[in-house]
Amino acid sequence: MHFIVNGEQIDVEADIRTSLLDLLRNCLGRTGTKKGCDQGACGACTVLVEGERINSCLALAVQYQGRKIVTVEGLAQDGHFNPLQQAFVDHDGFQCGYCTPGQLCSAIGMASEIERGMPSAVTKDLTSPRIALDQTEIRERMSGNLCRCGAYNGIVEAISETLSAGNHPTIGEGARA
Repeated sequence: MHFIVNGEQIDVEADIRTSLLDLLRNCLGRTGTKKGCDQGACGACTVLVEGERINSCLALAVQYQGRKIVTVEGLAQDGHFNPLQQAFVDHDGFQCGYCTPGQLCSAIGMASEIERGMPSAVTKDLTSPRIALDQTEIRERMSGNLCRCGAYNGIVEAISETLSAGNHPTIGEGARA
């Protein structure tokens, strides 16, 4: 099978029943993506596929051949944190850090959804060309990512600061190839 992970072209032999999560962690050594519940309920395994967030534990790797996959390892830019990663540090958006890779990938996918004008269940004005990004909107959109430590306030503050500052937290340059 052929994959594009964080901008790197990779050929790997794997059983067609292998989940994308297991391929990333066990076959490709991308251990930043975490295995939490292995049922799609916690978000620890969230990665970006062509800019959209998915739960990699529920996805068969074979479905994502040839598509651009970005893990937490691909978020940095020129060896430096992107604005969202830095905001997580600045706002204590993590404690144990186990959920952080999934939270980061999910927030970047969320930012892309907002840019495309995709409403959530709590979006107030469906006719507005811009979605108001308040704490309720962020919490709703991030509700698929659980944090057992309870760092939600810091996570929401980090996302809010990054997106309200006009910084679209993009992926690193190496992951775009």
